Amino acid sequence: MSDRRAQVWVGVDAGKGHHWAAVVDETGGTLWSRKVDNDETAILTELGEILGLADEVHWAVDICGTSSALLLAVLAAHGQRAVYVPGRTVNRMSGAYRREAKTDARDAYVIAETARQRRDFAAIAVPAQLAADLALLTAHRSDLVADRVRMINRLRDVLTGVFPALERAFDYSAHKGALVLLTGYQTPAAIRRRGRARLTAWLANRSVRGADDAAATALEAAQAQQTALPGEDVAAQIVADLAMQILALDDRLKRIDKQIRETFRSHPQAGIIESLPGMGPVLGAEFIVAAGDLAAYTDAGHLASAAGLVPVPRDSGRRTGNLHRPKRYSRRLRRVFYMSAQTSIIREGPNRDFYLKKRGEGCKHVQAVIALARRRTSVLWALLRDNRMFTPAPPVAQAA
Repeated sequence: MSDRRAQVWVGVDAGKGHHWAAVVDETGGTLWSRKVDNDETAILTELGEILGLADEVHWAVDICGTSSALLLAVLAAHGQRAVYVPGRTVNRMSGAYRREAKTDARDAYVIAETARQRRDFAAIAVPAQLAADLALLTAHRSDLVADRVRMINRLRDVLTGVFPALERAFDYSAHKGALVLLTGYQTPAAIRRRGRARLTAWLANRSVRGADDAAATALEAAQAQQTALPGEDVAAQIVADLAMQILALDDRLKRIDKQIRETFRSHPQAGIIESLPGMGPVLGAEFIVAAGDLAAYTDAGHLASAAGLVPVPRDSGRRTGNLHRPKRYSRRLRRVFYMSAQTSIIREGPNRDFYLKKRGEGCKHVQAVIALARRRTSVLWALLRDNRMFTPAPPVAQAA
């Protein structure tokens, strides 16, 4: 370690509490391998030691998320560039080296060796403040949506055990009035005692749209069940509590959607992204987070490939033309293009026309939507490149 090398490669097996860093030279020999606490002081100390080993240091990490955020920020602040080595690649490369043991030290060594042998890994850029804010907001929104789905499923399950007719009567994922009803009345006997007129007034006082229809539907379900099932009282309390939690969660989602919309629209190209049919503020924010710096994509094909919308060949010998769905792509970016494409076909326009054309060619719904999503990646990339809004008619070519 006393001899200074021309260049070395550092592999970091990132973790929440600590990282393990391994340094290899041009021959693949290990120069340095040590556990580093996920603390700024510890990272700076080890950074100084590693930078003293060589004139040029190449960094590689296997996680570019919250656990490695501090490490990547410290590296960027000191002018160091890191690349991302996917976990799948690390797992496959581990089999190329002797010994079967799996430790943090060995994983870090494999990451360093992989980065030394391959120079095509994507560089990790520390996100700007806007992108970091959108990443946190969209991730938090996804968690809240998952919690809401779980609560609704639990509510329906409990309600089925005591009042199956009422469980079938409403779509609780989209009917706010039904949730408001459950906060006060959960059993057939309670709804029958209240009556339609008083139940309508009770719902109207709580700003429920279509209060009379909701009351009539609930009363019809109550009339269909005269039997009180075991555990009805306890289940009624659980249903009321779940309904109140879901309503509170809906209010939180409205607030965070507003915050995402305001943050997203401060982006200089937010108007261009939103001009594409099917791309609202939430999907636009997720696109900015998932795509990152568009300068990294040389053309629309690279963007589509990153989203997993370009098939990959699996040919062997005389068997050619075998195209399959890729395995290595951004699931989040693919979801953005798929959901926006599926939303865009609701209204008349070029998106729906292209979808119907693909269906006429014999494609199934999913295949047609994926084909549309692939076409939309080219459109969005061109709009962002030219810095112009989407228009249903293509622009007229101007003479040079």
